[in-house]
Amino acid sequence: MELLNPFEPINPIDNDEMRQILDDAEVIAIVGLSSKEHRASNEVARYLQETGYKIIPVNPGEETILGEKAYPSLGDIPEPIDIVDVFRRSDAVPEIAREAVETSANVLWLQEGVINEDAVQMVKKTGMKAIQNICIMKIHQILF
Repeated sequence: MELLNPFEPINPIDNDEMRQILDDAEVIAIVGLSSKEHRASNEVARYLQETGYKIIPVNPGEETILGEKAYPSLGDIPEPIDIVDVFRRSDAVPEIAREAVETSANVLWLQEGVINEDAVQMVKKTGMKAIQNICIMKIHQILF
């Protein structure tokens, strides 16, 4: 089977593993989720909601987004998180990765254009999986 991952050197993960990650997940915390409908983070979050995932917005400047309570940080979320999906600049990722590890999330997923190899290696050392520079919505649309 041909890999759908055009960033193979960055993400040594295959279609089956990505499908399994998405199939196993129920709760996706979206760091940097915007309430503005024209923003990519909002479009992706809406898509994930419509396909059955529970989304948890992480944005300190918002109270609710897409009908869900927003939290200022990952550490403030009172329930287990399966995937931490990141819509922030690459230089903000190390702190987000540390918080993701502290919450015992299963996967750190960095959206297109978000790359931080040090943070990825740090979370992988704890047993978490990490994906970077790939849109979770696009992969879901292809695999499902």
